[in-house]
This record gives sequence, C-alpha cells and structure tokens, in this order.
Amino acid sequence: MAQLIVRNLDDAVKVGLQLRASRHGHSMEAEARDILQAAVAIDDASASSKKLGTRIANMFRGQGLVEPLEEMLRGEAIKPASFD
Repeated sequence: MAQLIVRNLDDAVKVGLQLRASRHGHSMEAEARDILQAAVAIDDASASSKKLGTRIANMFRGQGLVEPLEEMLRGEAIKPASFD
C-alpha cells in the first residue's frame, strides 16, 4: 500500500475533515482515503463519458479507413421532415 503526506493543509480544511470523519464514524485518515477514492472514481467515470462522436471514432479506430470522410451536408439548408 502507498502512503501520502499532505503538507501545508489549511487549518479550516483539517477541522472540516475532522468533523466529517466524526459524522461518519471514521478516523481522519480513513475519511481522507474515502474522499480520494471517490474523487478518482468520479474522474474515471467522466473520462468514459466522452462525446458520442469521439466514442464512435474510437470504436472504429484501426479498421483500415485511411482517408477522412467527406462532410456531405455542411452548408445545406435545414429542411423539416415530411411524412406524406
């Protein structure tokens, strides 16, 4: 297991961490560990929530397409759908 030392922690942050740990029935160390684990999990989740186009491009990366696809509709007028 790794260890982490945090220097120059603001006193208000330390007091807040102590209070939060007390509310959760944890030591300050356990509370800080939980906070760090949650922060990393959130960061990992947001990394996987890339925009749709990026996700699609990544799925097909390396499939042999060597030329960019031409954008056919750029500059075209927008027309409403017709259901007749």
